[in-house]
Amino acid sequence: MTKAGAVARLRARLAAAEATLHAIRAGGVDTVVIAGKQGPQVFTLEGAWHAYRVLIESMNEGALTLTVDKMVIYANQSFARMVKQPLEQVMGGSFRRFLSADDRAALRPLLRRPGKAGAKIQATLKAGDGSQLPVQISIRPLAKDGLNRATVGMVVTDLTEARRTEELLRALTHRVVQVQETERERVALELHDHITQLLCAILFRCQALVDELSARDGPSLREAMRLREMLGQTAKEVERISRNLRPGVLDQLGLDAVLRATSAEFTERTDVPVKVACVPLAARLPADTELAIYRILQEALKNVEKHARARHVTVQLTMQGDSVQLVVKDDGIGFDAKHHEARRKGKRVLGLLGMRERAAYVGGVLTVRSARRSGTEIAVSIPLPPGASRAAA
Repeated sequence: MTKAGAVARLRARLAAAEATLHAIRAGGVDTVVIAGKQGPQVFTLEGAWHAYRVLIESMNEGALTLTVDKMVIYANQSFARMVKQPLEQVMGGSFRRFLSADDRAALRPLLRRPGKAGAKIQATLKAGDGSQLPVQISIRPLAKDGLNRATVGMVVTDLTEARRTEELLRALTHRVVQVQETERERVALELHDHITQLLCAILFRCQALVDELSARDGPSLREAMRLREMLGQTAKEVERISRNLRPGVLDQLGLDAVLRATSAEFTERTDVPVKVACVPLAARLPADTELAIYRILQEALKNVEKHARARHVTVQLTMQGDSVQLVVKDDGIGFDAKHHEARRKGKRVLGLLGMRERAAYVGGVLTVRSARRSGTEIAVSIPLPPGASRAAA
């Protein structure tokens, strides 16, 4: 065979291969026969997708294909087990029947326009026996089917175990907070009843020494006076630490008094004025709620002192329906709230996480609004038990 003939033959084989691939992609070929060492082997379209079909059927997650009008045209056995219905009753019906009215409304725009990257939403499935199942639904747009209808793919993940883990973690967090507060109270009591008393006794002895020294004992007198001053400052600092660990004014006088006292102490220490506005409370809030609000204010003012470079701070305590709301706002340099999650190792973020945990401990929600050079606003809303809001109004 000439060289030109060989080239022509190769070109013909290449053209045939390209035509075959084009036909397979277009759906015009069901079967392909390939010659191999063990003889001809037959591959069908069904066989090519068999491995993927086995994978989808063996998934723990539910897998579905829906038309844009929410009709289920495919579902795997895992989803049928989730909704506790036979697979033949799932396929061909509407996916809407497994959702509540609120979840339908939330899912509707995502099904219409899931976007190229898809979308995710948490919902509750209604099973055939009346039970409910928390799930996460991942939505992806798919190509048109053989009837020229656009389809949507779904992966449904059971969140029951994840929710149970969250509850266990929340219970552990609550326990840690309780132990922490108990230990703080013990240390505060030790400081107040023992260390402060010892410091005061030493201070009195030092004052007596100053009184006994005469003017001719100049160096000794001056040293004794400096020692007396240092002891006085140390006693005040220990008392401040004890008060911050467990403020007696919170137990004795209530939330309004401790918010004002904490703000005044902050202003005295930093020279940053704090404007406090508290709604009059006719009755005491639950003890856990008062303590959470106090701790959040402490942490918020600490962040202002360390990071904000603020000139003014406002603290507001208000009643909003059946909840109490604390808002701490400064006019400092602020930060990029949208990207603060990327700075988890930063002290500011750790402070925010601590405040979120405090709020979650009493069922509240903490939000942060901030922008560079626009200050920061930290707001926490805590629901009150039935009857507590009316008593506090």
